[in-house]
Amino acid sequence: MKKVLLSAFLCTSFCLYSQTGTLSGNINDNSKIALPGAKLVLIPGDHYTTSDENGNFVFLNIPTGHYELHADYLGYGKKVFQVDISENRDTHQNIVYTMEKAKNEGRVKTISEVLIVGISRQNQARALSKQKSNSNITNIVSSDQVGKFPDSNIGDALKRVSGITMQNDQGEARNIIIRGLAPELNSVTLNGSRIPSAEGDNRNVQMDLIPSDMIQMIEVNKTLTSDQDADAIGGSVNLITKTAANKERISLSLASGYNPIRNKALFTNSFLYSNRFLGKKLGWVINTSYNNNDYGSNNAEAIWSQDKNGKVYVSQLDIRKYDVRRERKSIGTDFDFKINTRNNVRFSAMYNWRDDWENRYRMRIKKIKPLANDAGYEGRIERQTKAGILNHKNKGARLERQIMQNYSLRGEHILGSKMELNWTAAYSKAEEQRPNERYMSFSTDKKKLVRFDEDFGTEMQPLYTPVTEPALEQYKWDKLTEQNAITYEEEITGKVNMRIPLSVIDGQKGRLRFGAKTRLKLKKRDKDFFNYQPKSPNSIGTLAEISPAFCGNEGWNPISKYVPGYFPSRTYIGGLDLNNSELFTKEDQPAEYLSANYSAKENIYAGYLRWDQNITRNFSFITGLRVENTQTDYAGNIIQSEDKLKGSREVKNSYTNYLPNISFKYTPKENLVLRMAYTTAIARPNYYRLSPFVNVIPTDKEVVAGNPNLKSSYSHNYDFMAEYYFKSVGIISLGGFYKKINNFIYDYRDSQYNYDKFAKDFSDIENQLDPGEVYSYSQSRNGQSVSVYGFEASLQRQLDFLPGLLSHLGVYLNYTYTKSVAKGIYSSGGVLREGLMLPGTAPNIFNASLSWENKRFLARVSLNHTSAYLDELGDSSFYDRYYDKQTFLDANASFAITRRMRVFVEANNLTNQPLRYYQGQYARTMQMEYYKPRYTMGLKFDF
Repeated sequence: MKKVLLSAFLCTSFCLYSQTGTLSGNINDNSKIALPGAKLVLIPGDHYTTSDENGNFVFLNIPTGHYELHADYLGYGKKVFQVDISENRDTHQNIVYTMEKAKNEGRVKTISEVLIVGISRQNQARALSKQKSNSNITNIVSSDQVGKFPDSNIGDALKRVSGITMQNDQGEARNIIIRGLAPELNSVTLNGSRIPSAEGDNRNVQMDLIPSDMIQMIEVNKTLTSDQDADAIGGSVNLITKTAANKERISLSLASGYNPIRNKALFTNSFLYSNRFLGKKLGWVINTSYNNNDYGSNNAEAIWSQDKNGKVYVSQLDIRKYDVRRERKSIGTDFDFKINTRNNVRFSAMYNWRDDWENRYRMRIKKIKPLANDAGYEGRIERQTKAGILNHKNKGARLERQIMQNYSLRGEHILGSKMELNWTAAYSKAEEQRPNERYMSFSTDKKKLVRFDEDFGTEMQPLYTPVTEPALEQYKWDKLTEQNAITYEEEITGKVNMRIPLSVIDGQKGRLRFGAKTRLKLKKRDKDFFNYQPKSPNSIGTLAEISPAFCGNEGWNPISKYVPGYFPSRTYIGGLDLNNSELFTKEDQPAEYLSANYSAKENIYAGYLRWDQNITRNFSFITGLRVENTQTDYAGNIIQSEDKLKGSREVKNSYTNYLPNISFKYTPKENLVLRMAYTTAIARPNYYRLSPFVNVIPTDKEVVAGNPNLKSSYSHNYDFMAEYYFKSVGIISLGGFYKKINNFIYDYRDSQYNYDKFAKDFSDIENQLDPGEVYSYSQSRNGQSVSVYGFEASLQRQLDFLPGLLSHLGVYLNYTYTKSVAKGIYSSGGVLREGLMLPGTAPNIFNASLSWENKRFLARVSLNHTSAYLDELGDSSFYDRYYDKQTFLDANASFAITRRMRVFVEANNLTNQPLRYYQGQYARTMQMEYYKPRYTMGLKFDF
């Protein structure tokens, strides 16, 4: 060990005081678009590096003298330049890959012998070159590759990446699952800074909030190095925003479409302008995106129960109709200023705004009980409408407004010839507003129950049929409520990184990186809830007296037997003057929000060391250590008797995680890359689990509490990946992974909770339990461990070795298998469950795409399949909830009318794939929600 330290000291001393200089530059294609991941080598010696996502590169600590600079790029070939390195000076070399048309061929030919057919091959080359050059295991997707699929948001684009599946909301991909691990075990960053969550109780980033055309590149990190944030057990998705090209560019897209589910239109457009000014020193890009989608969904939901005789039946059944309009507005900009060849600063900003207007019409058959002698069933029918105040903002619908904004200032500096420094200062905020959300319901008589036929249909498509359909006059006003909610999370980030030469092997490249990062986070949720009673008992009356709206079965999926029926109209509910004290009595309902409201502060301080060392030119390793200290300050409410605020409770905590890692990269042949890694990572508990609220419910003999002392889950990860890159631009890869996650978080329940236990657990507050009484207690706690393992395989290849027209075919395939074993996981009823997979782990994920492309025409058919998986544990296997398998089929095509204008058509969800859950057994439908296909057509202009 002493010899190693001595060698490191001598090497560092030599590096710092020898006669050396630096070489920096930028690499682009002939369209002045950056080429990330290019391999650059200086000969003689063993000096090499790769270009970053903006095409920039730098060589540090190069001895003075004359060199040949060799540039190699996948699919483009090689170029050689003569350069001279001077002492304590920076030599700058720009590299441009120019292309020429091969004689007697309509193809584009690079300076080497590799052929690139069509613009998408160039875009694929950029992504794969970046992936090949990365030190860790990643998947890279360029924006142009995303554009080859009919994906309007980042979530839909990510579901095509190996090892990733998405959970949908109203037909759009929202929550990301990486290698079978739930959304809260993954992270999403924008230019390396964490994106906050707009939702109230978790850390999930809403992937349907960000349009796909706002992003230049998607980088999925499946293993981490010590200079990356540690909170990514499953993986980390880094969204890289668009930067300025090296020449003026104007891009415009205009499109419209059709949603058969509601016979409504959709509109979408995007705009980009990019250029460089002040002698190419200042780069600027601005891009905007707008999407307006008017659609909806048809839904049926069931809860299955079992009586004391073992009879299985539906105890609650919903028939729902959703009318939805989503409007996304995004704007992003990026400025970079090259002060000189050694110093560069960059400012980036993105603002995303999504309004989601939703009206829900729900017919619910509830409190269903079987009659004796199999004579049928009886229960009540409720007809409820979800709406909002009728104003310009809500438009008579429930409005969910989500806003995400991010601003960052970054700098890159070469200090002398021995050191590189970069820094970032960033601010981001996400918020969700839900103002004036109203619910109104009418129900049949509580005493005179409705009788239903003994045949409720199949378990796949259950439906109760009344023996006698209740008349509208039998539906009496039941409830009218309004609520408001606002949630926001903001984060201030500052980080600095430094890199210096450090090699303990003579003649081999080595680099030491070190740095620090601070993340200051604030999260808050504030809700209210009110009941409204009409002053005059007869002012509302029955459903028949308010001119109800009718929802029929036109276009219902999958069959027409589900008829929602009559409901209070959105305009009637939205037009009610609830604040008029002469018409309504307003009653506060604290039980609906007191335990839900909280505030959270988290300060995270991190430092790291990372050492990159080549043993030979083809064999290298990276090792490092990251230390993260987390300081929390959470405040929640103490509630007595559900609706009585006893006080508030604030708990502070602090813990430190040590996270070592080591990874190896071996390139036995030019285009064969073998990777192996051991890494560690954490996942901080969801915000609401950490809230120190205590809710005592004497009437139910129940205590529910948050747990501010929860530890972060800590994982040990082992990964292996083999990748072979085709010269004609493509890849075939195979890899395996194993994760052991300690301190996994589960829902604990104690059915024998009493006064003494409360005094022990909550010594800081007054004991609210009655001595001698027994309560039921529930709280999140750290469990034992979970093991997750599996493998993934992928293939991207242009079939250019085939003859004639077949050479224009291309394939895109990937498959991921995941298995998990959970220990010490309890159901919400406190029952130890064994032999189950971790909830959220999809065993099989498969993507397939077949394309045909030449210089003017592109057609692609894409398939995405995810097998069924356990979504939520019940008290027993009967009550387990499963997310059913999904298979999506999409198609798109485009044709270049001119060199600058292209027409495109897209078709999504051609399989009419529903969102479906089932309970316990596959046949027992819990939810089935259908959306029908979506069709889009438009024009793209690129100048």
